[in-house]
Parts: sequence; structure tokens; C-alpha cells
Amino acid sequence: MVEVSPFRGWRYDVSQVGDLSDVVTPPYDVIDSKFQDQLYKKHPCNFIRLELNRVEPADPDPNARYDRAAEFIKHWMIDGVLLQEQEDAIYVYSQEFKWEGKTFVRGGFLARVRLEEFGTGNVYPHEQTLSGPKQDRLSLIRATRANLSPIFGLYPDETGSLQKGLDDACIKLTPSLAKDHLGVIHRVWVIKDHALIGKVKAELRDKPVFIADGHHRYETALNYRKELTAAGELTDDLAAPNFVLMQLVGMQDPGLQILPTHRIVSGLPADLTSQQVVDALKSCCEIDVLEQGDKGAQEAWELIEADGGQDVFGFGTAADGKWLFVRVTDPSLMESLAADHSEDWQSLGVSLLHKLLLEELLFKKLGGTPQFEYVHRLEETTAALNAKTHQLGCLVAPASIEHVQTIAANRETMPPKSTYFYPKLLSGLVVHSLS
Repeated sequence: MVEVSPFRGWRYDVSQVGDLSDVVTPPYDVIDSKFQDQLYKKHPCNFIRLELNRVEPADPDPNARYDRAAEFIKHWMIDGVLLQEQEDAIYVYSQEFKWEGKTFVRGGFLARVRLEEFGTGNVYPHEQTLSGPKQDRLSLIRATRANLSPIFGLYPDETGSLQKGLDDACIKLTPSLAKDHLGVIHRVWVIKDHALIGKVKAELRDKPVFIADGHHRYETALNYRKELTAAGELTDDLAAPNFVLMQLVGMQDPGLQILPTHRIVSGLPADLTSQQVVDALKSCCEIDVLEQGDKGAQEAWELIEADGGQDVFGFGTAADGKWLFVRVTDPSLMESLAADHSEDWQSLGVSLLHKLLLEELLFKKLGGTPQFEYVHRLEETTAALNAKTHQLGCLVAPASIEHVQTIAANRETMPPKSTYFYPKLLSGLVVHSLS
């Protein structure tokens, strides 16, 4: 059973801070040091000071930045920069964005969801996690005692009726509005209608929730709850640390977009040619040689999109500028290369790309020390090859929402960088206090 409930969120008082666009921030995992500095300069109350407080030269130890974040949130609450809702609410949250010339709107709502250990309930992860980010987020949650940014959760809503009911309730309400650095428009409406909230809770009670983004933060919330329980500080089953802030989006929402995550590879021989790629892959693939340069990359991607399958790829080589369209015709090696995974996992595009085409067939023949970078736009891939900073570009189709649901429901996690849900949810729109 998934338990969703309203809460008294903390939000910026725009009468104090002005334009909400100046104080919100993307989540920590897409912010580099340069962008971090830009956000610091944008507004003295920008949420970056909580979400990703920077290291200062005079810091006595690495934990000083977490303590500093705790001081900021405490004083912002005391001074009224952040105000708490007067009564329990859920928060309808929509994002309007453009991708490849089309405009989309992704709708959902923010609520708190009772934490469940993975493998025991109806909350399913779909990606693997790393220890470093979890330790960072745990230090932050210990200091601030708050969920600063929401988990992104998906639930089945075949008819869209749940979200439609919420959207209808928002018609007469005025939203808070923020525009981020990518031009995405974020709108938040506050819903306090107890009957409507009760309906939402009842409809979600027996539905699974799949984590689309925020796996590290979800596991961190679990670990924080364990710490409090072990210390005897969590005796009330309804206490806030038993829950986590989550944005819930219907899996059939027309604005739900999963973008491709292409690979650009360095650390390979500088003279790597398309013919070498052909020779390495031809034992289990059909391969078509395409145009050179940007035109060839565009042709490869159009063929991948038109096919719609997970077994087609584009390979570009910097040395000769050529592009290949590759179709896996014999995936049988995956049965031994990924014997501990299901057939659904083995047939994913990113699984085939890494396990079979790259690790087993290409890298073993080429040698070198391959290093990956991940990009989402075709022009980012071609720019890296044109600049010859990377020797190989790999275009791969995104996994679908059906793949996420099937593999996660099977209690498996997908390979790293299998999905990229665009756009990211903003941090700073609503805070869930754990105190």
C-alpha cells in the first residue's frame, strides 16, 4: 500500500524575495561549480545555499557547508523568508517546456509519501545508486532536518482522471510561477480541499509508485529514518521523517518525456576508424555506412527514431568522421554476459550497447582505457567528435516508460544512465520539514 498524505509545506514569501525565478534552483546533481557561483550571485536567498552550499576557504572541516545550510534554513524560517502553510495541503506542480520545437506540459502534484524499504512494498526503484552522493545528502538532511527537493515518482493513471481532477481544482486558483535557466516554466497551485485530497489518497493507495529520479535522496531518507529509530528519536508513526517529499506524475501524462542519453568515449586509440568498428561488430550486427560528419549523425538518429526499437544504434568515429547505423541481429551472447539479469534487462538498448557491443566486442579488440561522458543532444555528440576530444560517439534510443515499469516491477535496476526525465524538478518550490 502506498500512503500519500498532505503536509504543511514551507515556501518562499515572494513579498520578501521578489521574483520566485531568482531564488529557486535545479537539483544538486546537475549543478557544476560555475553554475553554483552564478546562483549564489543571483539572489542572497537563492536556494543554492541550502541545496548545494559551497565550500568556503575558511571552513574548519568538510562538514561546515552543511552546518551553514542549516543556519540559512533556520534563519529564513525565523525571518519569514520561508513561510509555512497554515494547514495541510498538496501542491499541484506543472512544467511547461519545449523540446525539438514542440511544447509540452507535464503535470503532477507534490505530497509526502510514507517511506518503504525497497523490495518490501509498492515503491520501486529503477536505477542503481552510488555511495558518494548518498553520504553527501545524508549529511545535508541531518543538518537541515528537511526534504529540500522532491523525489520524482510515477504511478499508473490510464485515464488521467486523478490529475484531471486536480487540474480542474486549479482553474480558479492563482499559481506561483518561476522560469528556470533553460526556459522551463514551473507553476505551483496549493490544494487544501480535504475531500479532493482524500480522493487522491484513496486512488493511489493500491497503485505502485516507480521512482523516476531521486534514487539517492530516497535511499538517504530511508537511512535517516533508520538513524533516528536506532537512536530512539522516532517513536511516532506519523512523524515527518517516516515520509519523503515526492512529485507524483501519471505514467500516461502526455508531457512525460524520456530523453536519450548518448555516449561519447575517450581513452581509445586516436586513429580509431569506422572500419575498425565494423570489423569488431559484424559478427552479430547488420551495419550500414552513412554520410560523414553532422549529416551522418543526423541520418543515424533519424533511422533510430524511425525504427523505434532498442536494438539499433549509431556509431561515429572522430578520426575519419564517418557514421554507422548498427542493428544487433544476434544478441545471444547477452545470455552469458548478463546471466544474472532478466530477458527484459538484457534487451535494453543501454544493456546491449555496454555489455555486448562495447565491452565484449569493441573494447577487447581496441584496448585503451575507455572513459564515458553522457550527453542528451545530438549536437553535443557531434561537437565532441569534431573537436576530436573523444574518439567514439554512440547514439542510443531512450528506454520507454514501459521498460521502466517492467524492469522495476521485477525488482531489477536498470543500467546507469538508462533514462533522463526532462525537465528536472526544481528545488525550493516547497520544503518538507522533518522537525
